[in-house]
Amino acid sequence: MPEPGAVTVVVPTFNESANIRQLLHRITESVPSRLPCEVVFVDDSTDDTPEVIRQAAQDCPFPVAVLHREEPVGGLGGAVVEGMKAAGSEWIVVMDGDCQHPPSLVPELVATGERAKAGLVVASRYIKGGSRAGLAGSYRVAVSRGATWLTKSLFPRRLHGISDPMSGFFAIRRSAVTAEVLKPLGYKILLELAVRSRPRRVAEVPFVFQDRFAGESKSTAKEGFRFLRHLVGLRTSSPVARMVAFGLIGASGFVPNLVGLWALTALGTHYVPAEILANQLGVAWNFLLIEHLLFRDRRMHRRWWDRAGRFTLLANADLVLRIPLIALLVGRFGMGALSSTALALVTTFVLRFVATEALVYLPCRRPMKQRSHCS
Repeated sequence: MPEPGAVTVVVPTFNESANIRQLLHRITESVPSRLPCEVVFVDDSTDDTPEVIRQAAQDCPFPVAVLHREEPVGGLGGAVVEGMKAAGSEWIVVMDGDCQHPPSLVPELVATGERAKAGLVVASRYIKGGSRAGLAGSYRVAVSRGATWLTKSLFPRRLHGISDPMSGFFAIRRSAVTAEVLKPLGYKILLELAVRSRPRRVAEVPFVFQDRFAGESKSTAKEGFRFLRHLVGLRTSSPVARMVAFGLIGASGFVPNLVGLWALTALGTHYVPAEILANQLGVAWNFLLIEHLLFRDRRMHRRWWDRAGRFTLLANADLVLRIPLIALLVGRFGMGALSSTALALVTTFVLRFVATEALVYLPCRRPMKQRSHCS
């Protein structure tokens, strides 16, 4: 087995003060003295974790740094990206701060990468020799299984050869990833790396997921929803996939539209104004889903009221444009009413998608000085 190269261990932490000393003790025992090592904690804590790290670092035979973030942008994944940017070694090992990832595997992860000439080495619970024993309860096991199946189904090519895309324990060459292209959301940073900038060669080593040393799991329903949003964002990163999702969201808007139309007409409102008002419910529904699912990372380019106003104008212009277009196709080109309506729907849909990207969510050509929004 070749000698492993220098390694930076990146540990994202959130209120893990009770685990820090034990983690650093295990790293000290596990990483051989011949392996140049540094540990970078990227901390989003609201407790005394940063101070505990500084005190515990005094007893370590290797450099220990702590980067405390006042604003936890991107969650745990964002913390890992910050750690990657600060790493001084060619190999970066990412692991949790709760002692569920055994530091004894750090040398093996790096050595496996050197031997296989891989850019990414994943510690997997789902290959021979691995185990998810540390997952507490059948609920977490079921969630882990479901999330793994879902991600591998959505990204069969990108995740080929990765049996555990939900793993938070892996080694990656710094030269194999460009941190600037990553757009992390939540705690599944390996999925982000594999989909957006997967190295050509990937290797795996088995590991046993251990029990927490202290504290409680940070996995919550809120993190679960962030994970689903992250999946949608990754899956719709290409223009074609984004257009398909745009169409599906638009189709879902018929539900609030019809419900609103039924309610308004039941109250005695004339069907014409009722249709106009009900259409705005569908527009609002579509806007909220598109904001949070398709264009989450582009919302900073304009203020929300500017985006909402532009989106509403485009959605209503779609109705205004469709009728004259149908009349043109029937009168000038002699098409039937059904075929002309279908063609008009497709045409206005494509135009609305392109206009939404260009006029609502693309950056301004001339960003204003001293401000992060477009006017």
